[in-house]
Amino acid sequence: MIKRLFLPNQYVKSIYEIDFDELQKRRIKGVITDLDNTLVGWDEAEPTPKVKNWFKALDEKGIQVTVVSNNNEKRVKSFCQSLNVDYIFKARKPLGKSLRKASSQMGLNHDEVVVIGDQMLTDVFGGNRNGLYTIMVVPVKNSDGFATKCNRLIERRLLNYFKRKGFIKWEE
Repeated sequence: MIKRLFLPNQYVKSIYEIDFDELQKRRIKGVITDLDNTLVGWDEAEPTPKVKNWFKALDEKGIQVTVVSNNNEKRVKSFCQSLNVDYIFKARKPLGKSLRKASSQMGLNHDEVVVIGDQMLTDVFGGNRNGLYTIMVVPVKNSDGFATKCNRLIERRLLNYFKRKGFIKWEE
């Protein structure tokens, strides 16, 4: 049960290690990505040139993107406007409503969508509960807000458990 809910389908160091061709082989047509500590640090207001290129590469592959964040509208909107991508703020992940809404807005079925995020208890759990392919990335920054720090304690234990069992091969 723990494995089914919390183990990501992939675990990578950063968004830049995600193979778009492999996603296309899996018939993935849409990406739901977290914002803070997934794309940029939680305290970075704008997308970096490298992040902009990542979004451009997805677009060139014909893969749609929606940013789904638990953060507030001002933060998410200002970040996404320069990228010209759809977004959902105050998403209340891991609840699935925002993930289903994002899939629906892209006109895609759950088996055509991947969720990318840095948190096991929000992004991976929410994606897995909704039958979506999940990719977990190492957080861009080591600092977090209070609630996230609590989540990270639980997450660290789950990651260590999955590594001991051989479910996750990559070492930090």
